[in-house]
Amino acid sequence: MIDVGESTLLLAGAVGTVLVSVLLLGRAMIGPTMQDRVIALNVIGSNAVIVIALLAAAFAEPAFLDIALVYALLNFLMSVAISKFTVERGGVL
Repeated sequence: MIDVGESTLLLAGAVGTVLVSVLLLGRAMIGPTMQDRVIALNVIGSNAVIVIALLAAAFAEPAFLDIALVYALLNFLMSVAISKFTVERGGVL
């Protein structure tokens, strides 16, 4: 069982991760290239997975981990799809 101190620490980590994601929104909006925007969105999605996992640990709710796993898979598919559509003809994909 997680005590109040550990739960508070986990929630503080989640808040810090959300603040980093808010800062990354600027990079996602005004990034100089499309690759910068894709990477920023990927990091924001990864931070969302981390926040969900921290909330799962803080509230001792293992069902949140299933949600985090599904969100991580969707984040990966989104990154691959955006990358595929932004590569110029004759590129890697």
